[in-house]
Amino acid sequence: MQIRAFRPADTEPVVALWEEAGLTRPWNDPRNDIERKLRVQPELFRVGVEGDAIVATAMAGYDGHRGWVYYVAVADSARGTGLGAQIMADAERLLTDLGCPKINVQVRQGNNAVIGFYEHHGYSPDGALGFGKRLISDVAD
Repeated sequence: MQIRAFRPADTEPVVALWEEAGLTRPWNDPRNDIERKLRVQPELFRVGVEGDAIVATAMAGYDGHRGWVYYVAVADSARGTGLGAQIMADAERLLTDLGCPKINVQVRQGNNAVIGFYEHHGYSPDGALGFGKRLISDVAD
């Protein structure tokens, strides 16, 4: 797998991958998330490519205090082959290069396969609860 920065032409294949991976939600438009990311640290939005197919993604960010990684996805046909580990290692390297001391990820409760993936790669629950508040709606009224 070749890992590179996201390109705008990748939008539809990336959204399809996120949908396949169960990452999208009706209240959160993935295309809007992509547009927002392209305005802030776009170099931290990575895709893994095999041939012409996008088979993995990771969207990272660093605020000067903590790094975050979102939208980690691997194509169903490639799960268990190490691509998730590769795309996460790439995100970790980029964040480390920026001086980031700690990475946070959020996993939905009950997503035990993904929890196991992160635990296997050195992540552990940190005792913090995630809270959110939507400031801009992605849902048309």
